[in-house]
Amino acid sequence: MFEQLYRQRVELAKIIEDNTGRDGTQMTAIPSLFFSRYSSETGPNYGVYKPSLCIIVQGMKEVLLLKERFQYGPADYLVASVKLPITGQVTEASSEIPYLALKLEFTPSEILEVLREFQMGVEKKENAKRGMYVSKIETSLLDAVTRLARLLDTPKDIKVLAPLIRKEIIYRVLQGEHGGLLKQIAIEGSSTNQISDVIEHIMNNYEKSFKIEELAEIANMSVSSLHRHFKEVTAMSPIQFQKQLRLQEARSLLLSESEDAADVAFRVGYESPSQFSREYSRMFGLPPKEDVKRLRDNQDKTINL
Repeated sequence: MFEQLYRQRVELAKIIEDNTGRDGTQMTAIPSLFFSRYSSETGPNYGVYKPSLCIIVQGMKEVLLLKERFQYGPADYLVASVKLPITGQVTEASSEIPYLALKLEFTPSEILEVLREFQMGVEKKENAKRGMYVSKIETSLLDAVTRLARLLDTPKDIKVLAPLIRKEIIYRVLQGEHGGLLKQIAIEGSSTNQISDVIEHIMNNYEKSFKIEELAEIANMSVSSLHRHFKEVTAMSPIQFQKQLRLQEARSLLLSESEDAADVAFRVGYESPSQFSREYSRMFGLPPKEDVKRLRDNQDKTINL
């Protein structure tokens, strides 16, 4: 088994290397499949994980969900079952042995389709559990992922074969150690499914104020149940979740547009620029103006290298 896993990782590493060529995360010709390559360790990167499967073939990575830490490498895979604001950091990479990884995004409707098509048993509705987990990789899953990536060598086959292999990959994940957690996202009326609806609402309206009672109504839960289940899935409260989204979006706007920090603060929903600056500094380590300058300087250095 270990020898087979090694051969699969070697092949996947070559495919990723052949289809990247530079550091960063890049889309592939296969819908929802992304490759990542980094030739050195990285500082914290902030973003939102969509429901997805993440596999590393070389190197190591650490993902923070607020303060909860997930570390994984080539022996593991990571699954996000709902949309989650995270901090990711490559912790092991070099020019000789670069960090190489892939991410395959999927939707709850795809999970439900696989459950129905393969007549997989669905457990009763369970209480919500964390929307992210790490499991040990298995040869059957890595084999399916390798065959999907291999389609990049025969683009004419992607349209027909990629959807079939995607189903197999989701099937393998659902059959895995924590597959039951992923099933819950697709079960209508489960607490995980209800919290997913609240997450979607906050993401679509992150710049607006909300009352917790409104979110409880969306989830069809009491206020106390909403708080408990939301924190179980996301490791944070709805307000903390919203704050993460606001600050990430503010940073993106400051980097891409030459706007004043106060204007950006108002755009993402803050009423007080001073509060925005304090919370921004707490999350990113520097006030907005200094943080953006640091990021741009680092980008320039990367380009010069």
